[in-house]
Amino acid sequence: MLKLFYITKDPAVAVIAQNAGVDRIFADMEYIGKEKRQPLMDTVKNHHTVEDVRRLRSVIDKAELLVRVNPIHEGSSQEIEAVLDAGADVIMLPMWRSVEEVAAFLRFVNGRAKTLLLLETEEARCCLDSVLALNGIDEIHIGLNDLHLSQGKKNMFELLVDGVVDEIAAKIKERSIPFGIGGVGAVGKKLAIPAENVLAEHYRLGSSMAILARAFCNTELLQDYDEIKRVFEKGLRDIRAYESMLAEQDTVFFERMHGDLSARIHRITEEI
Repeated sequence: MLKLFYITKDPAVAVIAQNAGVDRIFADMEYIGKEKRQPLMDTVKNHHTVEDVRRLRSVIDKAELLVRVNPIHEGSSQEIEAVLDAGADVIMLPMWRSVEEVAAFLRFVNGRAKTLLLLETEEARCCLDSVLALNGIDEIHIGLNDLHLSQGKKNMFELLVDGVVDEIAAKIKERSIPFGIGGVGAVGKKLAIPAENVLAEHYRLGSSMAILARAFCNTELLQDYDEIKRVFEKGLRDIRAYESMLAEQDTVFFERMHGDLSARIHRITEEI
């Protein structure tokens, strides 16, 4: 089963999510450069704080606490120390572009939490072989949104069908490092790219992690905690049931699902 993450700074939502079966509560402190990269885009731009991390730590007793820090900058060492002191189990480094940046991150963490690299730049893809030679990388997540922007693609899901993600995944698997890909919404919704197709790609590629996207549960629109609880419980049941089905399938099934995904993406990119 995939390890599922959910982004929130609300302790009450964090408790609902972990009790429903979410594996990691995701505090997002990244803000440096994000608005410039994604101007006017309808993407999630959080700016959680160390105090938010502390509040989450005080209520999380089942899930792991994942914190995304800022890209490497002058204050990275102090920021990572503060996050460790606040109780992070896993620290994610976004927007790295060089072996030197990853090496600095690993040095700052120094084995005191799990390290998760967010691969989301073309420069990161190009230096991946050298990065994978470093010791201390626990996990890697492939960020489709910024990676597709850095490659000038029209749609982030193109990366799943043009060979880019296949190439990255193959290299990571050679090193036996667990990896994840992008986000996933709720099963059963009629979307241009259904969650069923995305989940099938995870299993085809050997991914073990996914972020539950805003389309899974948008707490900006849902503010009643009982309703949020219902959405999480049903949504997790549906995903896990679909995963159980996927675990029984053969390569023919995944090739068919991949072909369907390719056709959907082709139609979307033609319309853009």
